[in-house]
Amino acid sequence: METELFLGFNVYAWITIITVLGMFSTMLLTKLRADVVFLAAIGVLYVTGVLDAKEAFSGFSSTSVVVIGVLFVVVAGLTYTGVLQWIVRHLLGQPNSYGKAVVRLMLPVAGLSSFLSNTTVVAMFVGIVKMWSRKLGVSPSKLLIPLSYASGMGGVCTLIGTPPNLIISGLYADKTGEAMNVLATTIPGLFCLFIGVLSVIAMRKLLPDRKAPESAFEATSEYTVEMLVPSDNKYIGKKIGDTDLFHVKGGSLIGMYHFDNVPAPIDKDEYLMGGDRLVYAGQIDEILELSMNHGLVSSDHHVFSLNEVNVHNPLRTAYVTFGSSLIGKTIAGSSFEENNNVTLLAVARRGERISEPPRQVVLKAGDTLLLSCPSKLDTTTGPLATQLHFFDSDQVVNIGPKTLISAIIMIAMVALSALGVMPLLQCAFIAAAVMLLLRCCNVEQAMKAINWEILMVFAGSVVLGLAIQKTGIAERLATGILNVCGTNPLVVMTAICFVGTFITEFISNTAAGAMFFPIMYEAAEKMGYEPYPFLIALMVSVSSSFATPIGSPTHMLVYGPGGYRFSDFMRIGLLMNIIILAANIFIVNIVYPLTPLP
Repeated sequence: METELFLGFNVYAWITIITVLGMFSTMLLTKLRADVVFLAAIGVLYVTGVLDAKEAFSGFSSTSVVVIGVLFVVVAGLTYTGVLQWIVRHLLGQPNSYGKAVVRLMLPVAGLSSFLSNTTVVAMFVGIVKMWSRKLGVSPSKLLIPLSYASGMGGVCTLIGTPPNLIISGLYADKTGEAMNVLATTIPGLFCLFIGVLSVIAMRKLLPDRKAPESAFEATSEYTVEMLVPSDNKYIGKKIGDTDLFHVKGGSLIGMYHFDNVPAPIDKDEYLMGGDRLVYAGQIDEILELSMNHGLVSSDHHVFSLNEVNVHNPLRTAYVTFGSSLIGKTIAGSSFEENNNVTLLAVARRGERISEPPRQVVLKAGDTLLLSCPSKLDTTTGPLATQLHFFDSDQVVNIGPKTLISAIIMIAMVALSALGVMPLLQCAFIAAAVMLLLRCCNVEQAMKAINWEILMVFAGSVVLGLAIQKTGIAERLATGILNVCGTNPLVVMTAICFVGTFITEFISNTAAGAMFFPIMYEAAEKMGYEPYPFLIALMVSVSSSFATPIGSPTHMLVYGPGGYRFSDFMRIGLLMNIIILAANIFIVNIVYPLTPLP
């Protein structure tokens, strides 16, 4: 290994530091897929000699990464048999106060997130919470942030609840040869959840009271819709003032574009030509009736006959996700509609209809789109799922005997692992196999449920942690922290957890866990303490991201539906970060007292 030092780091350490900084900067500032960025980082570390071939690709054989992949199949069985739907149906109820509503919402969500994918749980609950909030007379924005927070806090209650727990516990097992119990984080996680629920209720005035974005598309609200005049339309060659297209029931013509995209004046004497695009503002039912009665079609592309477009496609509401390639673009300037066989009808932002022609609107993250879609459009996989999130597309499942069977399989898996009967990986494989054998899900559904992009990120995170440890970065940083904070274990634990909590607001919590594992482990050993309690505290801290919508995928899921602004998360989230950090340090040191190394 290179011995020349600069600021205490050798050349391989600097290559690792530059790679890590470049990787995180790329993910923050570009729209490149995270798995591509992590794979490129692994390539750099391997080509430059920082890691050998076995080390560079060790993440793909890591026990924790394999467990995560197998658990995707188990979760698929629970999803397709309606376990989530059954729980939602029986637990929310009709509370008579905001505080009770928060409790009725956050506890079940946290419980489910302890065993299932946080993203799956939140995606399932978003639409339900929006309908529930109407019944309670509460703005959805008052409940959707607590929904996302609950999923994150519930996830830390078990090792399988959130990826960083599996990554950190896996690295600990590799380092010591001892496996953590699947319920190792349960008591600290439940205590932090209890404090979190009370904090949300106490700070409810900091939660914004936003208008629901899709309210812009309700029958009593106006929106814009773009229609195209096909070449066989009976009104071609007539002045638009002489047709029924100028003044329409329940709306008005606000824009007109000829076939070559040249804006035309809104004038009664303007002649109508084939290929013209007419932009209306009005009520949804009135405009759709207009299109059918007057031979107009949705303006997704130039057509030559009315029969070429199905005007009976259902309407769907979707939200532009963070990282979507549509951000900063207009639909007119892309092939999005043609590629996905959808038609944009209207755009709303923070609950307000945008009066511009919808295909000319420069899109932002969280924008609400009203789309005309094929009835069998798959919105859960493929390129469309990476651009938009649909909340009216949950698969309809039948609750029946298999609902109970899949729930029993999950409970048995956790119980066998927690009691030490067999390792978690074996339990997960058996659970996944039984789910398939008993047809709780089929092979195709199981394969679709495996998120290969996420697995690539997890594998890359393991390799990243290995490089940080091998090059001496972890030891050097641990020494620097001890020089600044002294040798008081509580101070050091708090300092590293504090940095971890705020770092995970901007990078993957999995990557944060892998990056801080060797630092926390080295710091604990240098002070002469068993690293176990320090790592439990680290698990909770890297999953406690409350202050930015990009801090967690679940925050991104609720950002659009809640009509939030970026600053809305910071108002309550910064305080939540500090509160949960304090609760975390307090409870971990009670449940797992610091023990000197022998």
